[in-house]
Amino acid sequence: MTSTPFESADTSAAGHPRRWWILLILCLSLLVLVVDNTVLNLAIPSLMRDLDATPADIQWVIDAYILAFAGLLLTAGSLSDRFGRRKMLLIGLAVFGAASLIATLADTPWQLIGCRFLMGVGGSLLMPSTLSLLFTVFPPEEQRKAMAGWSMVAMVGVIAGPTVGGTLLNHFWWGSIFLINVPIAVLAIVGAVILIPESKGPARSVDPVGAVLSVVGMAAVVWAIISIPVHGWGSGRVLGLLAVGVVALAAFALWERRSEHPMVPLALFKDRRFSGTSFSIVLLSFTAGGLLLALTQYLQFVLRYTPLKAGLALVPYALAATVFNGLGATLGKKIADRTLIALGLAVIAVSFGILTQVSDSSGYGLLIVGLLVMGIGGGLAGPAAYTLLMQAVPAEHRGVGSALNDTVQQTGAALSVAVLGSVLAAAYSAALPDSVPEAARKSIADTLALGPDFFPAAKHAFIDAMQLSMTVGSIGAVAGALVALFVLPRRSAEQPPDQSVEAAS
Repeated sequence: MTSTPFESADTSAAGHPRRWWILLILCLSLLVLVVDNTVLNLAIPSLMRDLDATPADIQWVIDAYILAFAGLLLTAGSLSDRFGRRKMLLIGLAVFGAASLIATLADTPWQLIGCRFLMGVGGSLLMPSTLSLLFTVFPPEEQRKAMAGWSMVAMVGVIAGPTVGGTLLNHFWWGSIFLINVPIAVLAIVGAVILIPESKGPARSVDPVGAVLSVVGMAAVVWAIISIPVHGWGSGRVLGLLAVGVVALAAFALWERRSEHPMVPLALFKDRRFSGTSFSIVLLSFTAGGLLLALTQYLQFVLRYTPLKAGLALVPYALAATVFNGLGATLGKKIADRTLIALGLAVIAVSFGILTQVSDSSGYGLLIVGLLVMGIGGGLAGPAAYTLLMQAVPAEHRGVGSALNDTVQQTGAALSVAVLGSVLAAAYSAALPDSVPEAARKSIADTLALGPDFFPAAKHAFIDAMQLSMTVGSIGAVAGALVALFVLPRRSAEQPPDQSVEAAS
């Protein structure tokens, strides 16, 4: 198929004529990632039961994806700028869909972990292209609106994932949850081939040294973070991996400064819009990353909800975020981005404060209030943060700019799972009475397996642990709000029209 050139000054100012259809395909590509990660949290009890998976196995099922995704993002974004954003989108969708299909056949935790790693590879290839293509085909005055639509689809995934996944878990084996990725990926591939023209940055040499250093550095740092819950903050593995990661990333920065064709334009970090927003996004992702890990266990183990009912219980959060995503995009034209980001994070801090009061006797009523407030905060902060960051990125580096956006999100999510997961596990074990055997103190699932006599102790201990982890989340949200207020500029300038990106057939 021959693509129509669309990056000239005139068409970039007006936007691509098929831009809203293109947005639909980009949203489908995003949807396949969101649905998968949402369903996986819901399937944790089933995986523990059907695959005899330990808490450490479950951690790796979650983190293998994060490790591959975060480690390869910068390289994938750079390659999309060099070789074509649509091309990388298609390859990523194909890898992700194929790995999802293979995952349904896994019968051991480590087979599933391997499939999740491949899914992370596919996700790293497709994710940067979604945002870079969005900001390429939409003119500056419509980018905020398109970004809100893109974010809304992520919330739709939060609704659809648990609902569809819960239905599948109620009627089929755990592997069926990965089948829902396949038709979405196929549909997105067909739509991308038909509707999306190729785009890329100006031709430049590949940077293999930078690619290797970025992969080693990011993978080592993320691996260190996700090792914290199992090995502890001061363990040799964690400290050694952090050292490798820091050295590799420092070498990466030095190499990029001297390279004639750097993979990442380091000058971006001198722009407060980019550096400040990146830090805010890390903290925004930190607040949300570990939330579902705790709440899905609370709903199923403490309130004894079925997987489907637990999924439906999270719908208010997604609905509130969807509605306020649109409001946030509208307010962004009148209110400074830093104000919206700070306000949204402050609201999230309040929601965590509400969730610290949840107990086994409060039931679902108080939980739904906290979820609604959190959805409002995320809807206000998200579109402003992602739009501000991407508008600071030059057009020729949109792929790697999008990858940097995704990288900071994944860093925040990994920190959240590591920190909040560690707090949850340690506090749970400490809150259990001495009568609980050591082997049953690792998770609430292990304790409940001892029998009904241990149910009350397990529930009360988990509530105490969850309240503490929610307090840590609230502190992270407050820190993010302060960063937005004191680091970000008062008013961001709109991005000028593209003039440096070429179309390719």
